[in-house]
Amino acid sequence: MKVLSSWSGGKDSCYALMKSVEQGLQPTVLLNMMNENGKVSRSHGIPLSILQQQAKQMQVPLVAIPATWSEYEKNYISTLLDIKEKYQIEGVVFGDIDLEPHRAWEEKVCNAANLKAFLPLWQQDRVDLVFQMIDAGIETMIVSCNLEMGESYLGQIVTKELALELQKKGIDPCGENGEYHTLVVNCPIFKEQIQLPKYTKKTYDKYCFLIWED
Repeated sequence: MKVLSSWSGGKDSCYALMKSVEQGLQPTVLLNMMNENGKVSRSHGIPLSILQQQAKQMQVPLVAIPATWSEYEKNYISTLLDIKEKYQIEGVVFGDIDLEPHRAWEEKVCNAANLKAFLPLWQQDRVDLVFQMIDAGIETMIVSCNLEMGESYLGQIVTKELALELQKKGIDPCGENGEYHTLVVNCPIFKEQIQLPKYTKKTYDKYCFLIWED
């Protein structure tokens, strides 16, 4: 079955895509929702050029759609309908783990486009899941995080030791509640490692981001 991968550029969407392949699905296209100017992705703050690198390394086309938060759902559904017609997909793969409101929204938008929602990571233990990702060969960098974690975590590679450190601090080691977001720089489904530009660190509205050079 041909499916779309809801692609954030981070570890969860990457591992969900890898697991979907193991389950016999065929990821045919990636979809990322960008901010309103179309320059960086929502929440993660990843530039389009880096997302395009990831897609190139997987040899899977990327569709990147700008949207305001108020138009996000409408644009998402209309894009699903367009992609369904163009690529003949039958489902969408998401990387969510156990937040019911997220699953409800994903099933809602898929139903609106008459597509099936697949959540390969659903209800797995969060620490174990991070360990699985690392053991599977996913190398991922923290690119944004909340103030509780702070700018010192930006740019760090997620390791088992780091996951346990976060857990001891009472921070979700998977970042499922938005504590942090990641960028996959290498994994088994990439032909080559992603080449990253230089960056600085900055805090906006109580959230810390890597700011990438053009």
